[in-house]
Amino acid sequence: MLPWVYWLQPILILLSSVFWTWGENCPATCLCPDPHTVDCSGRGLTRLPEEIPLDVRRLLLADNWIPRIPSDFLVLYSDLVYLDLRNNSLSYIEPGTLSTSSRLVFLDLGSNNLTEIPKGTFGESRSLIKLRLGNNPYLSMVSEDAFLGLTSLRELELERNALSTLKVGALSQLPSLRV
Repeated sequence: MLPWVYWLQPILILLSSVFWTWGENCPATCLCPDPHTVDCSGRGLTRLPEEIPLDVRRLLLADNWIPRIPSDFLVLYSDLVYLDLRNNSLSYIEPGTLSTSSRLVFLDLGSNNLTEIPKGTFGESRSLIKLRLGNNPYLSMVSEDAFLGLTSLRELELERNALSTLKVGALSQLPSLRV
């Protein structure tokens, strides 16, 4: 055998084992393009999929019919950085549901049926940088303390909703807000 083949064999074995495990823990109706991304977008889901890998970092659930997020859902996913729930059927998010994710940086709840954002919805999600709440046509109430603790939030989208007023106090608690 040629000498270079001896050092190439371990690399090939390692690569094949990595590619073999990709998608191994992927929910049946979803795609997992890399070990830390689960893409369940546009799958007609009416609830959150089961068997999501615990080390998921990007969870894409857009364009489904998901009506609610269980209050303990994010407790298990401590590595989650990116959560896309846009264009679903969410009408209410229980206070504290999103507060357990300490690493969440991006959250898209746009194009849903949210009616209110009560105090404590996001808890102390200090790492959250971008929050999309736009295109919620029934969103008519945002608590003055809804964004309390979001000290890193830079971008907040609230366009195209039913808000007629928004207390300045809700935004004054966002020291990093730019957009």
